[in-house]
Amino acid sequence: MGRLFANFLSRVVHNDAMQTDPLEVYGWRVITLSCSGNFGGMLFGWDIGAISGILEYARFERDYHYNDTQNPLLSENIVSTLQAGCFFASLFASLLADKFGRKWPLVGAGFLTCIGVALQAGSSGSLPCMYVGRLVAGFGMGAASMLTPLYVSECAPRAIRGGLTGFYQLFIVTGTGISFWINYGMSENNSTAAVYQIPLSLQAVPAVTSIRNMLTTSSPRWCARNGQWEDAARILSELSNLPSDHEYITGELQDMADQLEMESRLVDGATSWTLLKEMWLIPGNRKRALISIGLMVCQQITGTNTLNYYAPQIFEDMGLPTTRAQLFATGIYGVMKMVSSLAFLLFAADSLGRRKSLLISSVGQAVTLYMIGIYEKIYPDNRESIPPLGYVAIVCVYLYVCFFQFGWGPCCWIYVSEIPTARLRTLNVAIAAATQWLINFLIARSTLTMMNSLGFAIWILFGTFCALTFFFAYFLIPETKGMSLEKMDELFSITEDLLRIMDENQRERAESRTTAAQQNATWMGSLYTSASRMPTFMETPEKRYTGSSRSPDEPIYRL
Repeated sequence: MGRLFANFLSRVVHNDAMQTDPLEVYGWRVITLSCSGNFGGMLFGWDIGAISGILEYARFERDYHYNDTQNPLLSENIVSTLQAGCFFASLFASLLADKFGRKWPLVGAGFLTCIGVALQAGSSGSLPCMYVGRLVAGFGMGAASMLTPLYVSECAPRAIRGGLTGFYQLFIVTGTGISFWINYGMSENNSTAAVYQIPLSLQAVPAVTSIRNMLTTSSPRWCARNGQWEDAARILSELSNLPSDHEYITGELQDMADQLEMESRLVDGATSWTLLKEMWLIPGNRKRALISIGLMVCQQITGTNTLNYYAPQIFEDMGLPTTRAQLFATGIYGVMKMVSSLAFLLFAADSLGRRKSLLISSVGQAVTLYMIGIYEKIYPDNRESIPPLGYVAIVCVYLYVCFFQFGWGPCCWIYVSEIPTARLRTLNVAIAAATQWLINFLIARSTLTMMNSLGFAIWILFGTFCALTFFFAYFLIPETKGMSLEKMDELFSITEDLLRIMDENQRERAESRTTAAQQNATWMGSLYTSASRMPTFMETPEKRYTGSSRSPDEPIYRL
């Protein structure tokens, strides 16, 4: 079965790595690992869908003593409390990820989410309890938001890394879509508290599944960074279904060792302060950090979460008269998200690439949002029946989400998790995730107020933001499809920066690292004992593994 899947991928994914790397690395193990890890994304997606419908239930409004039309601030508070927890957790989780690895903090995120879900479902009309529950759940979801793409990108083969990391977005929209339809199914029983308690409680399903990650493997790159080379080789061997002395495995390990050695010559230790200096003082690293932050800002200002959180209200403004009709339209919206996200991951993420996808996505989103704005300008008042042009506006909502899932939805998480250097990957993803949650919080906190005060202009505003994201992607985003994580330094010219700084300031520090490098070389040399060959990590290999087309007798390293 694994061979069949690999053959399928070779037909739909078109990049250089897919043509050269062994087909064995694209087996069921990496797919299973990606799906297991990406359940962390479903945590957030499930909450988006659940809370958007729950706020519309008359029983919820009665139990919590509010009405979203009369008091939009309260709705915004309920929604945005979760984003506040996500913001702080995404930063703190980076410390745990470096110390304990990616897997165990991800398990802890699942436990926190379960606690938060229990508090929300059991709040029984108590707003303080609801706020605390959403804050605690936000801690879990925020941690998962930076741990999941980090973990998957470090385990995925380079040829399909975009697709596997992009599963994070697919699991988000899958959770959203499922909870949309749960809300629709519960809308017939709007008279009891179960109408909102059941959707809230079911958020625990992806959280419990996320806890299962304790059965998955660790990140091989985290193991390598912490000197656990035997574990790194074993994990790569298991994931790729290749023996540990296969040239693909040793080539991956050599790339890791070379990058870690180069980085170790730059800065002693890995304290938060030294990592921050390394991120912001070295031009190549600073560029990657700013791109990561910019991507997350652009993703959020496209208006996607305005539609996610308040889709039923938006469909009501377009003329759908009943709550049930609005929830049904929202369910279709969720299906469109899932289908378009899956299509992108299968056919575009690692073939069309990140950059072109972002450009197409920007144009499509801008056009559809402008059309929605024009409709809202022509029909500004609440309507009891939908006019013909209203159907066009609803179609534009569906087209908008398809364009978003084709680019700015999944590509941002893929890009920010793959471009940083190994030492800074955790910190870079954490800062990007925190930025995403901060902007997300501001949007969730202000959307209803903006809709009430700006009217149609809010769609024109978001459409203009989408147009601006086109120029950001066009001028600042280089293509990364098919590249190994260790080659990102060359793409962003960081290798030249490191060599220049070393020549000027770090020669003595580089010499002090020789002992550690020799220890790494000793282990790697054990793979070559039978041939009495030992690679030297302090030198640049003359030849590397470039694909299965290499002759079996051709040497991998300069010896």
